[in-house]
Amino acid sequence: MYASLRYLTPLAILAVIAVGSLGGDENSSPIRAYVGAHIIPVTAPEIPDGVLLVEGETITAVGKRGEVAIPKGAKVIDLKGKFLFPGLVCTHSHVGKVQGGDGSSPIQPGVRVLDSIDVLDSTLEKARAGGITMANLMSGSGHLLSGQTAYLKLRDGVTVEELALRNKDGSMAGGIKMANGTNSIKGSGGSPGTRGKSAALVREQFIKAQQYRDKIAAGGDDPPDRDLAMEALVDVLEGRKVVHHHTHRHDDIITVLRLKKEFGFKVVLHHVSEAWKVADEIAESGVSCSIIYLDSPGGKLEARDLEWKNGAELEKRGVLTAFHTDDPINDSRWFLRSAGLAVRSGMSRQKALEAVTIAGAEMMDQAEHTGSLTVGKKADFLILNGDPLSVYTRVLETHVEGNKVFDLDDPGDRLWAEGGFGAGHRRLASGCCFYR
Repeated sequence: MYASLRYLTPLAILAVIAVGSLGGDENSSPIRAYVGAHIIPVTAPEIPDGVLLVEGETITAVGKRGEVAIPKGAKVIDLKGKFLFPGLVCTHSHVGKVQGGDGSSPIQPGVRVLDSIDVLDSTLEKARAGGITMANLMSGSGHLLSGQTAYLKLRDGVTVEELALRNKDGSMAGGIKMANGTNSIKGSGGSPGTRGKSAALVREQFIKAQQYRDKIAAGGDDPPDRDLAMEALVDVLEGRKVVHHHTHRHDDIITVLRLKKEFGFKVVLHHVSEAWKVADEIAESGVSCSIIYLDSPGGKLEARDLEWKNGAELEKRGVLTAFHTDDPINDSRWFLRSAGLAVRSGMSRQKALEAVTIAGAEMMDQAEHTGSLTVGKKADFLILNGDPLSVYTRVLETHVEGNKVFDLDDPGDRLWAEGGFGAGHRRLASGCCFYR
């Protein structure tokens, strides 16, 4: 009922339950029908007066009012004047106090950021307030390789295991964070110092991983000792983990493409400030791009040629393109704004809306389950008070797998959305604001 319920005092919980029992709660009904909203499925035409039918955690119908049969006993939620939109997917985020490698070496594949994530940190609440329902949490770019990323559904849980997405074999889903350019050249112990040395160190580690893989495959009486770092790189070589690669300058982008060709790994290029300079080469390589939109560009010299037209130039060449926040670089609460900025600089409405939803889901290998309002997918969606491209539009509610995890009408949730005393610290917030 209330996303912040677990932080209330016992007396406040009883009061909330009493109020809820009078007014009803769509989360308590197994079948909910959201009617009258302008529905934007993203992968299908928009529906001006639509119906979204949700049973449990799954979307069971999407269509025009009058054409979708509403089951008897379903909880009907009238959304006339509102917009229904898929939950936002951020392909590059640092919320949850995420940390990766230390200063001991520039390449640390065995590190899992999953072991560092605080899912009760207020940054996750703010991400939900911004409509983000799935995120790729990763460590920073001060290493050539700073560890394994974690794909999280922003469910309302208390442990990272409750939020972590899993592969079909049960392992935690995620990729590998790599970087080149200024940050990784000078960022950690034993840092390479030059761009040429950076690439040399990466090649050296991937060659070791190839040898480790081949020795295990060969069998025999003398198998290599288990090596967690090499295991992670073998996952990359075998396509089980995608490389999420921080890169800005055009020459650094080309270096990543060169390494991809040499070792055959799957890669998503992140940031790519100068993608517009080498857009043809990016398209020819077949890689995807996760880009950032800043309304106040700047910060470091290698990003000085960042252009808002990046999205439009990549779209022209058919490159799969998503947006990200890089939170705290961009506040997660304003992620939807990226789509509007992209359209303003030449990207089509359709591709801009895909870039905050289905495109990111594809890059994280989760498009089968989320990223659009499609029958059979998880009920990850937003209720907006206006068109998603409008600067005046606000996220009213965020739903993850059919459960409401943010409600602007909830005073506790509004605190995460708008700030104020206690907004950055749960103890302060629970003492001042959650049960007025």
